[in-house]
Amino acid sequence: MTTGTRPPKPAPTTVRRWRLGSPGRFALGLTIVAVPLVLALLGPLFAGDPGPRTVSFALGDGHWLGTDFVGRDVWRQVLHGGRTVVLTALVATALAYLVALPVGLAGALTRLRALEELLMRPLDVLLAVPSLLLILLVASVFSPGAAGLALLVALVNVPDAARIVRAAAAEAAARPAVEALRMQGETWWRIAVGHVGRSTLRTLAADAGVRLTGVLYLVSTAAFLGVGVAPDAADWAVMVDRNRTGLLVQPWAVVVPALLIVALTTGTNLLFDAALEKRPSKRGRRP
Repeated sequence: MTTGTRPPKPAPTTVRRWRLGSPGRFALGLTIVAVPLVLALLGPLFAGDPGPRTVSFALGDGHWLGTDFVGRDVWRQVLHGGRTVVLTALVATALAYLVALPVGLAGALTRLRALEELLMRPLDVLLAVPSLLLILLVASVFSPGAAGLALLVALVNVPDAARIVRAAAAEAAARPAVEALRMQGETWWRIAVGHVGRSTLRTLAADAGVRLTGVLYLVSTAAFLGVGVAPDAADWAVMVDRNRTGLLVQPWAVVVPALLIVALTTGTNLLFDAALEKRPSKRGRRP
């Protein structure tokens, strides 16, 4: 009786599982973005009374960061100055996607060329006008408040967002699964939201991080130029503009609000990058 050699054991099968990226990176982004968010949203609750105005550029003497050139406490201005910037940027971003999502999905899923042209070509006209120039032109006609500034910033971001939504949705809509859903008689809403919209989430999440940064830039620049806020308002961007001439004498009135705006944009993008980063893991499988 001959004995054959035993067949070699199969190599462990690599199972590609996707999981969220580094928790450390996510925690870092969350920590960075939490500082300006907490100061912006909860700062006014702890600002206290304004107190008497005394010009003192030195730290201490009852003023943690000194005072500005008219005697206002810099720390108190920081606590009051973030809510307008942050809320305006968040509302503007949400409004932009609220319009861009249905327009982009309709443009990608429609089979009528005329309807697609009707939806997308007017946005191209709006896209040709520089965003900040359009905001300044509208502001020269009437003076928008914080709500008006949010609407203007959302309006100038709709064309970009709609084109990205349409491009991502068009790729997903060309898959055989979408055609199968159509043949089964599924509703447009189920196809657009349940399948195509869900397939574009990663692209839209990546765009949202970049878009929020751009919106923050527009809101801060508009406030810097006096659009949407009063010239003497407690606002981070206004603080930078108002105190930049005395940067060498009182740097904290410029550096602190500027760093908070930078931290908000940097932390937001770190959070989105960490949430979107996925890496394969290997797991051996027994024969």
